[in-house]
Amino acid sequence: MIVRLCDNPRMSPATRISRAHCEALDRNDPLAFARARFELPEGLVYLDGNSLGALPRTTAQVMARTVTGEWGNGLIRSWNQAGWIALAVETGRRIARLIGVQSDEVIACDSTSINLFKLVAGAYSAARLQDPARKVILSEKGNFPTDLYMTEGLARLAGSDVELRWVEGEDLAAHFGSDVAVALFTQVDYRSGRVLDMAAMNRAARAAGHDIVWDLSHSAGALDLHLARDGAELAVGCGYKYLNGGPGAPAFAYVARARQASFPMILSGWMGHAAPFDFDPAYVPASHVGRFQCGTPSILALRALDEGVATFDGVDMAALRAKSLALSGLFWDLMETHCAGFGFVCISPRDTARRGSQLSFSHPQAWPIMQALIDRGVIGDFRAPDLLRFGFTPLYLRHANVWDAVMILREVMISGAWRAGRHQVRQAVT
Repeated sequence: MIVRLCDNPRMSPATRISRAHCEALDRNDPLAFARARFELPEGLVYLDGNSLGALPRTTAQVMARTVTGEWGNGLIRSWNQAGWIALAVETGRRIARLIGVQSDEVIACDSTSINLFKLVAGAYSAARLQDPARKVILSEKGNFPTDLYMTEGLARLAGSDVELRWVEGEDLAAHFGSDVAVALFTQVDYRSGRVLDMAAMNRAARAAGHDIVWDLSHSAGALDLHLARDGAELAVGCGYKYLNGGPGAPAFAYVARARQASFPMILSGWMGHAAPFDFDPAYVPASHVGRFQCGTPSILALRALDEGVATFDGVDMAALRAKSLALSGLFWDLMETHCAGFGFVCISPRDTARRGSQLSFSHPQAWPIMQALIDRGVIGDFRAPDLLRFGFTPLYLRHANVWDAVMILREVMISGAWRAGRHQVRQAVT
């Protein structure tokens, strides 16, 4: 059970929380050992691991060895001698533990967008073969844009055979039905951090006779996931957020073992062939998870992702989830105590069962406030039109970091530092 720091009604957060209290929490943190696995600039409070994970200490050394040793000396022999050819599958095995599935059900490859296209297109094709009346691809109106864009591209290819239906509301499963071929949902909303009830939605989809493809980009590495237990059979996820794989890291695809051999492959690349080095001109897909690769994998990027995923070695995911909620609960309590009256409105769920590993606050001056924070060594991010977003990465974030971040935000608001002209200028990446 997660107990938030202000749950005792007889004591206000102001009287219970101090920096010393936060430091005591850090001394008793069962995950404190994991912070040493990362390179983190001294004095920086990093609250943007939900956009780009921190650099693992081992990554630079492994990358140097891969470049100079495996590539420089081994050259093409390293596909066999250094295990390059199996790296996508081996990294997938590491990720499988983090999402609660079998080790041969995940492969690290391509990008989130490409993997989305593969799984949505394949599930749509399979549904249409069974029942031509199922033409709808269902998703949430506020889903992450790439999810919607990729399905729009699929619809342009398929023409009148596809109907895109974007829905909204609390009861998304109410839109499931006999005309739906496949649904696409993101488990943790990128704006608010709201968590969907995966198990309940999978039950509803199964009753309606169609698949759900899950986007785990904001949940893999942050939540205690049990996809197999919760009835999920198709999912994709991001490698460069909580999995710490580096900018533009490969993504991953999960397909339940029972589905792999028959799953339609719309993007039929040569590395997904049953025997790619037979160079058969006819495509015959592999019967295992390897069929979900397209082209030649980026070995340098996979090596970095593998090191990022290795930062979870020995980490209990239930403990990680508990710390995540403790950190976000602490941040929220401190905001209510020390930043009340400054116009911040938290749009994230108060219910911990429905909250991911982030908090988002709306404010009319969200952009310049975030720039002033970043200027003072507190890095979060901005999401249009008016959100300050803060991610809580349990492997390396301390409770004292949370205290410092809120105190610096308070100083920014009291001093009006956000009004500086340089903080008003929008940059290309927000």
